[in-house]
Amino acid sequence: MQLRFQPYALHFIHPFGVSGNTRTSTISVFVEIGDGDVKGYGEACLPPYLGETEAATVAFLHAARPLIHSASSGANFTELLLRIDQLQQGCNAAKAALDMALNDLAAKQKGVPLRRYKALPEVASKPTSFTIGIDTEEVVVQKIKASADFQILKIKAGTGHDKELISLIRKHTNQPLYVDVNQGWTNKHMALEMMQWMADKNVVLVEQPMPKEQLADMRWLTQHSPLPTFADESVKRLSDLEQLDGAFNGINIKLMKCTGVNEALKMIQYCRNHHLQVFLGCMAESTCGTSAMAQLMGLADYIDLDAPQLYKNDPFTGLAYAHGKIHLGQGAGTGATPLPGLFGNL
Repeated sequence: MQLRFQPYALHFIHPFGVSGNTRTSTISVFVEIGDGDVKGYGEACLPPYLGETEAATVAFLHAARPLIHSASSGANFTELLLRIDQLQQGCNAAKAALDMALNDLAAKQKGVPLRRYKALPEVASKPTSFTIGIDTEEVVVQKIKASADFQILKIKAGTGHDKELISLIRKHTNQPLYVDVNQGWTNKHMALEMMQWMADKNVVLVEQPMPKEQLADMRWLTQHSPLPTFADESVKRLSDLEQLDGAFNGINIKLMKCTGVNEALKMIQYCRNHHLQVFLGCMAESTCGTSAMAQLMGLADYIDLDAPQLYKNDPFTGLAYAHGKIHLGQGAGTGATPLPGLFGNL
């Protein structure tokens, strides 16, 4: 098998948390693994808050290349991914890209969608939230109007102006809200007061209300909260779940954090075994990474997979958005296809 990869700058249409008139971008490193005429694709998305650099990602892919090239056609990709994981600590996004590409390749070799290859529930479509970043009142109102097709909105909170933002949104729409606090509340009593205030504002759930270091406070908050709490920054991989012990009602699983589809499925199974709800999220992936996660959405209680809607230069096709839902096709693998020339003549 052959491994190729290509860094690529993705440019936002509606940036997260900055003025709608400001351009910004993030780097993804796209991966192609070929076995004969069949090719699988993956993505390592590297927004700054992920803490993983393009240089480190490319270095890891170079280190993994001998393992990929030595794997025989039809090899046990699960064992191969375990060996890749053991190369070094971290580089979770790079590992996720290789996991996606190998799973995409394996499903394509069988001629079936990845969800069928993994024997997952068949779900043709599912509602996803649409993210409204922290911004001026004028831009927030513009984004609310632009998101009228979506059934659910997601907002960023934890700024000290959360009530004003939610009240502003409620002047214009009663769409259900996912509230992502990003560890922004440090006092458990204030956090509880906020969640009690939000309980009758059609807020569905709250992500990571408190800093990941305040686990005891999170347990207290979850026990008293009228709204379900979901871990985000508190959890990257399967091994992190055992430390939570009642601190949250559910988990936001992201491929860039957990190293890919195989580990995400293990985390989902853990959640089901321990009565935790499953939220499938994303960093800022293109259609490539989002398509891989969307194949798992039949196992999810909630999804937030709107990132491809925020780009003007997405280099992959394969997902359809309509009426606030993600719609999956019947193509083999993840369904993501690169635009011509993405990998050049590498």
